[in-house]
Amino acid sequence: MGKSTVKRLLVKRNRTKIVRNSSRVITRPHVTSIGRIRRIIDRVINLSEQKAEDLLYHVDHNFIERHKNIERIFLENYRKVALYIPGDKTISNTQKLLIGAFFTMEYSIESAALFNPSIVPHPNQDGLPEGCLRFVMSLRATGEGHISSIVFRSGVIREDRTILINPVSEFVDTPIIRHDQSYDNHLFQLKLKSMNAWSETCKTIFQKLPESFTIEELRNCIVTLQMIDENSIDSETIKNIYWLVDSNYFIKFEPNHDISEHVIFPISENESGGIEDARFVKFLDDNGEMTYYATYTAYNGVCILPQLLSTKDFVSFDIITLNGVAAQNKGMALFPRKIKGNYVMLSRIDGENNYIMFSDHLHFWDEAILIQEPAMPWEFFQIGNCGSPIELKEGWLVLTHGVGAMRQYFIGAILLDLEDPTKIIARLEDPLLTPNEEEREGYVPNVVYSCGSLVHNGLLIIPYAMSDVSSSIATVKVKDLIDSMKFYR
Repeated sequence: MGKSTVKRLLVKRNRTKIVRNSSRVITRPHVTSIGRIRRIIDRVINLSEQKAEDLLYHVDHNFIERHKNIERIFLENYRKVALYIPGDKTISNTQKLLIGAFFTMEYSIESAALFNPSIVPHPNQDGLPEGCLRFVMSLRATGEGHISSIVFRSGVIREDRTILINPVSEFVDTPIIRHDQSYDNHLFQLKLKSMNAWSETCKTIFQKLPESFTIEELRNCIVTLQMIDENSIDSETIKNIYWLVDSNYFIKFEPNHDISEHVIFPISENESGGIEDARFVKFLDDNGEMTYYATYTAYNGVCILPQLLSTKDFVSFDIITLNGVAAQNKGMALFPRKIKGNYVMLSRIDGENNYIMFSDHLHFWDEAILIQEPAMPWEFFQIGNCGSPIELKEGWLVLTHGVGAMRQYFIGAILLDLEDPTKIIARLEDPLLTPNEEEREGYVPNVVYSCGSLVHNGLLIIPYAMSDVSSSIATVKVKDLIDSMKFYR
């Protein structure tokens, strides 16, 4: 392929490596068949009080320092199976904790890989020296069964352009699912119609709900209608409604926990096989309000679905379905602001080429415009984006990835027109980043990949994954990058 001009142009690899750590574990329910649940409960209940206390002490001793509140977790999982306890039995607190322990398991979230990072400015920039920037980095963590989740790191880019990543907590924290949030009636109807799931049953239900309704109000409405006339309520419609509720949910972490403790693990049915490749962006609305959004790929073990999450503080998150005929495939990446009144999104709806989409509503995407096809040998197989565009005075900087011979992945760059981002005004003809001898070895060999970068003090900071195992950071001066591009005007 020849030597790249850009490689000689001071693309620097940071020595820091962000690597997987198998000791970072969360707890998950470990529930089995109903008959087996009952037998396990009976075995625990039949232990003498002393044996139960001794066993609980042993379990606590082994796990209490690996989790911040292991007994709270045991009680939560006890409640999941409590209905199978014989009604004539009085259960002591020790027995509850012990039963909960038998239906709890540890899961190592990043035992397989820690990769595909993105980076955004931290919402809290207090207490930093002038010229420094605090950042949040998201990563895709993959564990047992190849289930992926989102984890976070934080750090600081100093004025001298050195990059420090903060120490990682020994604990990992899953969020609580918030049931106090409400759903917008009109928006919910639009989503059902977009799914081709609207029916007379839907019309009956949503006419009876207020403009803003809770999950409990929705359930009560459905139950009431079923009690009046069960035959008039279409079961497939009810299934679709609950699927949409399940896929649009709200989570919250403990606000005093370190961000490195936060893990967004699959919750809904459609992401049960993994949450993949979150592309975070700091979005500025027309009114000056700032929100962090991330598109990601939800995988249920069979098919994929693009989703969106939003947060203002990396403590509370809203998870949202993306709808419309163009909301499909992997690699959607939101622009950091509206253009001419519309939200703008990069996508790859055909799995091969780069597209751009415009919408007056963030949740709905119905048309995609082709903007780039593979042109260089290092991208002949397919291309895609490496995260949300970055606004420069010269144009929208988009890092891309290309797949060449032997499924080798490269990172490149294009520049889109600021006012009309359907137009590519410049591009790198050679890759910006190519896997070196160290980076090419891994779970998926010959890959460098990123889900989002940022610019600070004239420096482009690119967190990137190495062959789907671990991650690092590369930097290049923005001026050098722009000067290396071929312009088309």
